[in-house]
Amino acid sequence: MTNNKIEELCTLHTNLSEVDIEIIKSLAANLFLIADLNKANVFVDCLTKEGKHAIVVAEASPTTAKSIYSKPIVGKFAYDVFEPSVLSSLKTGKPIFLNRALTQEGRTVNQSVVPIKNNRDKVIGTLIMEKDISEQLKTQEKMEALSEATETLSEILVGITQNRPIIPEMLEESLFLIDDRGRIVYCNPSASNLIQETYADGHWVDRMLIEFFPEINSILEDPEDLLIKELTILNRFFQVKKIRLSMKESEYGFFVILKNITELREKERELIVKSVAIREIHHRVKNNLQTVASLLRLQMRRGLPEESKIHFEESLNRITSIAAVYEIILSNSTVDDVDLYQLIEKIGNELVKESGVDKNISLSYSGPNIQIKSNKAVTVALVVNELVQNCVKHAFKTIESGEIEVQLQQMDSQIIVQVIDNGEGYSPPSKSSLGLDIVRTLIEHDLSGQFKIHKAENGTVASVVFPI
Repeated sequence: MTNNKIEELCTLHTNLSEVDIEIIKSLAANLFLIADLNKANVFVDCLTKEGKHAIVVAEASPTTAKSIYSKPIVGKFAYDVFEPSVLSSLKTGKPIFLNRALTQEGRTVNQSVVPIKNNRDKVIGTLIMEKDISEQLKTQEKMEALSEATETLSEILVGITQNRPIIPEMLEESLFLIDDRGRIVYCNPSASNLIQETYADGHWVDRMLIEFFPEINSILEDPEDLLIKELTILNRFFQVKKIRLSMKESEYGFFVILKNITELREKERELIVKSVAIREIHHRVKNNLQTVASLLRLQMRRGLPEESKIHFEESLNRITSIAAVYEIILSNSTVDDVDLYQLIEKIGNELVKESGVDKNISLSYSGPNIQIKSNKAVTVALVVNELVQNCVKHAFKTIESGEIEVQLQQMDSQIIVQVIDNGEGYSPPSKSSLGLDIVRTLIEHDLSGQFKIHKAENGTVASVVFPI
């Protein structure tokens, strides 16, 4: 991987500075040593400009072990839904070790991720190590199934020889013992009931299993001694396990377990449908809010009395702040969580852009990425809108330039949002302020939190504290 390629990808797809890119390039020079030492594939991923996913800017395959990738993946994107550890480490700055993930080529791997930071302690990328565990998982699954089958078979044989009730009689799974010709030797009550649900006579003794369930013929004919597959049988979903049985070095037959997972698959389908429906609702809400905002802008362009204009602007800002919540929801992989830092940044930038104030006001943000539910996010959006708007309009009346900083913190089970300016300083209004009344009401009733605003040594500090 050449330094030119790394620089090209970082410049095109990320917001990294030249100094940060040099740090990435310096680390990438040692990737092959790291890969050989750990017998694993290693990568460097960086967050894209949009902040929604990451991009692979450097990689190294080990010469001391087989690579888990058949093709280079530099330049490919890593999405949150497949590699949540990467995105989480990029956003929180926390390392994650031995997390299970799905690679670009669909392999299951153990993935460890550590953040890469610059000299200002800011996360600029992640160093990722991946080891293939696909075969390990298959072996583990086979051993679990074989252990289960062996224990159950032992219980069956002991129960039959001692002529007493046996544990398989009480199991919900359908258990079949068939000989090497495929004829049923034994089945528990659950298996017998499954046959009787479809066939009136229900007689299974010395009959072929595939007479009742032809769908499992391919599993029985498969040469694998142990096989686990999911099949649709009788319009239902079943997990089917087959174990080949040998007694005294001769083939005896198979042990077959059918587990009905129809309810599980139906719930999964319902969740997918529900998720799509919720996302569509959010999309329509966002569009409706944007339509209302457009109508307000149209009315403002056609002319308004000067005393009404400020009220239209405030209403417009409140609407666009709520719309920002739904924009972020739709850009995420989850349908009910909002990144609070991303939301505050979006609202603040829009406010300064749309304020129309002829002053040099800069806005900065600090704090971790915190996920909150969408219903709380709407309230926080309105609160931040009012506080930043208040700073823009009132903090710099006699000052030509100023700074507003929005700080986000998480302490134990509380979230703290502070809006700090270096303006003229807060003075309690002579009459009630609608904006601050809105802030207090929203914080106390919707967030069960507290609000404080006071004059600082240089400017004003407004603090919001509410439980997660």
